[in-house]
Amino acid sequence: MPVAASVVEPLPSHALMVLLLQVGVLLLFALLLGRLAERLGMPAVVGELTAGVLLGPSLLFHVAPGVGNWLFPQSTEHMHLLDAVGQFGVILLVGFSGIHLDLKLVRRQGARAAGVGAAGLLVPLVLGAGLGFLLPAQLRAPGADHTVFALFVGVVMCVSAIPVIARTLIDMKLIHRDVGQMILVAVTIDDAVGWILLSLIAAMATTGLYAGEVLTTLGEVGLLVLATATVGRYLVGAAMRASARADVPGLPVVTAVVLMMLSAAGTHALGLEAALGAFLCGILIGGTEQFDTVSLAPLNTTVMSVLAPLFFATAGLRMDLTSLVDPEVALWGFAVFAVAVVGKFLGAFLGGLTTRMNRWESLALGAGINARGVIEVIIALIGVRLGLLTVEMYSIVVLVAVLTSLMAPPLLRLAMNRVEQTAEEELRGHRFLAQTRPAQAAPAPSTTADP
Repeated sequence: MPVAASVVEPLPSHALMVLLLQVGVLLLFALLLGRLAERLGMPAVVGELTAGVLLGPSLLFHVAPGVGNWLFPQSTEHMHLLDAVGQFGVILLVGFSGIHLDLKLVRRQGARAAGVGAAGLLVPLVLGAGLGFLLPAQLRAPGADHTVFALFVGVVMCVSAIPVIARTLIDMKLIHRDVGQMILVAVTIDDAVGWILLSLIAAMATTGLYAGEVLTTLGEVGLLVLATATVGRYLVGAAMRASARADVPGLPVVTAVVLMMLSAAGTHALGLEAALGAFLCGILIGGTEQFDTVSLAPLNTTVMSVLAPLFFATAGLRMDLTSLVDPEVALWGFAVFAVAVVGKFLGAFLGGLTTRMNRWESLALGAGINARGVIEVIIALIGVRLGLLTVEMYSIVVLVAVLTSLMAPPLLRLAMNRVEQTAEEELRGHRFLAQTRPAQAAPAPSTTADP
């Protein structure tokens, strides 16, 4: 007997109108404030987060509560709709972080980079987890396991942000320097391990701290990495090469999006973080031989110009800076920031010294990998979704991400001004400029030399 298909009611007209207004207003404010931040010499993400802060409970809900509650109603239906749009951007943003990961550079630096990366990971991880056990219950979401919360804080402290650091190094013309290359490799190691640790903690938050469950999750992570390096590498590579050979406009872009989404869905089905699947898929796409990732430039533009700013503005909506007026919360917030900075700097500094880098090179290393930026904002939202962070703790973590990103450029400049450039670095810099100039529109002859 045939079963008649039930008709699902479409999204209510008012809910759709509110969603469209939310997206339009958030994007407008993110664009304006992002450009303003760049003009002031700050990362665009600072302005994009500020857009959400101004439109959220930190300001608009106090100045004009009627407007705030109408435009951004605090109901499950409306928040989930906006979160769904933001999650799409997160998956692609993390996927592009994987695409920009240079595996050849990781292999070339070898054990030296592994030592620096391990020190930059373990020291802040241990210090952060220790602080997590000391933080008051006021910063821990109701019902959250204390141990899982502490481990999550440790992961928050140990991650960095490949997109922010790579952009900073390029803008400061340090990408070709030995220290710049080492920073990228160390950050790559830290972020890759950080996503795996985050997936383990996410599984603990949902299943509990049972030995059997933890071992099962570790086994799933191991199988996932093995499958990624073998079957996944073959399938992703074949799909991307086929899309390039088909010579169909936009096909490589669609193929990359499909692969990232399916990979994210796969890791999510395993009880791990969806972003981990997108990250691993991005690594495979970027490492595909005979495939030019330049064909993904339109997708990169869409992600960086539309989806990412929208996500960060949405993330800012969840912040409530008025909660930091409480002296106790503010004091603990300062402690989190201090441990985050000291842990990263100490780990990277020690790692640099043990690999025969001088003190200024080691200081530059710490300044670079201390920038957490977009990745920590994403992880903070994951902590909220897992039921681990309160609004106060979420606001603190996002502020740490912003402040550490702002610290990186001046500290890098201070340290690198005292590190003499070698002939090999100068040659590498000329090659880098030669690779990037053809991608730009033919410029008019310049009357000034490159600094």
